[in-house]
Amino acid sequence: MLDQLINLVKEHAGDAIVNNPAVPNEHNEDAIKATANGIFDSLKNNATGGNLESIIGMLKGGGDSNVTGKISSDVTSSLAGKFGLDANSAGTIVKSLIPVVMAQMTKKTNDPNDSSFTMDGILSSI
Repeated sequence: MLDQLINLVKEHAGDAIVNNPAVPNEHNEDAIKATANGIFDSLKNNATGGNLESIIGMLKGGGDSNVTGKISSDVTSSLAGKFGLDANSAGTIVKSLIPVVMAQMTKKTNDPNDSSFTMDGILSSI
């Protein structure tokens, strides 16, 4: 699942990371991977923290602002810590990227013709 998540972040990282002057070009790939890892780790932490039903609901298309908010917070902290970004720059990246990535992940999870993300695959990974 992590490889698919990295690819999904990469697909949507254009303005948020790649064309962002706050992220030096030599760190673009690492920032993409850190974002994907942050999403993955946050999903795992939410699942082990008792929010599995919220994650399932979100992935079924019900949306869950608590899960998405926690993911956004975790990824913001990760980007700021790993790349020395100020909170505002990291927050801008997260605000433009996380909602899109999570919406696409949900869409792919619910598309019977797209096997890149499945509910079983996600749940077994986290």
